Amino acid sequence: MNYTISLIPGDGIGPEIVAEAKKVLDKVCAVYGHSFTYKEVLLGGASIDVHGVPLTEEAIATAKSSDAVLMGSIGGDAKTSPWYRLEPSKRPEAGLLAIRKALNLFANLRPAYLYQELRAACPLRDEIIGDGFDMIIVRELTGGLYFGERKTVEENGVRKAIDTLSYDEKEIRRIAVKAFEIARKRKKKVCSVDKANVLDSSRLWRKVVEEVALGYPDVTLEHMLVDNCAMQLVRNPGQFDVILTENMFGDILSDEASMVTGSIGMLSSASLNETKFGLYEPSHGSAPDIAGQNKANPIATILSAAMMLRFSLDLDREADAVEAAVQKVLTDGYRTGDIFSEGTVLVGTREMGDLIAEAVK
Repeated sequence: MNYTISLIPGDGIGPEIVAEAKKVLDKVCAVYGHSFTYKEVLLGGASIDVHGVPLTEEAIATAKSSDAVLMGSIGGDAKTSPWYRLEPSKRPEAGLLAIRKALNLFANLRPAYLYQELRAACPLRDEIIGDGFDMIIVRELTGGLYFGERKTVEENGVRKAIDTLSYDEKEIRRIAVKAFEIARKRKKKVCSVDKANVLDSSRLWRKVVEEVALGYPDVTLEHMLVDNCAMQLVRNPGQFDVILTENMFGDILSDEASMVTGSIGMLSSASLNETKFGLYEPSHGSAPDIAGQNKANPIATILSAAMMLRFSLDLDREADAVEAAVQKVLTDGYRTGDIFSEGTVLVGTREMGDLIAEAVK
């Protein structure tokens, strides 16, 4: 099969880690008989340097014409980069928000999986870790507080800021369907997280999720308040399978979940629209302090490429092969600096990509 993939190297360590993911995808093509056509897209600071804006209409058109998009990282050092002397709408991150909106990427998927080889890096006690954990957070990405009406006013000499949190039932239903479909391929458990004891938006969220659940009698649904979920993630992370939640809660909880795995450099993510199209990227940032030094961990980007194979291209066997290759390299004791420990072998970005590509069978 032939597929067209848009590559967004981005900023900082982005070009390095995308290069290693491409190396692994090329090995997948060689082993399984596929061909990928790559189109490079500029986004963020890289686009500002060339075009003066973080995202162009041409870049959007190129992404839309592809089967999927694989991205590295966006942004730079806010203290030193000239990008951050621009007005907010022209900074690198504005381009990321814009492409999500242009591609209608409403569903963000962030797995949090603890490799047994890295359990020493997990900040939780061994008795809490138990047999490990394997969850995925399904976050609504284009609604809620981040996209609601906002304004800052002055009333009677007092400054006042207003941010509006709103959801309609269609927005809730489509993200809930994604969560239940994913749960069907996993352990068939959905934990829907809200603040229904306080917020009207959460009460509607809970009602619509329960309606969607009626169509999935094989999937168990549990409701949990967001503050309790935050506690449970560090008290007993193994209880979770699929966590479904709205935009702001998902933003916070997914970062918390990433840290209990021991390194954000290991965590992939996907943002999907209502078709199989998606944008895939690591959960970590651009790490400009180590850019160009062959120090970055490419595993999160490589695992994001595996998610792309699975969710957008329906190449489950190939995705399994990439994930197995990552597992083999970790089992063999190879580590980049962020996950290095005594008794393991320290390798650089390029070496880690070579090892994983070689292990794809």
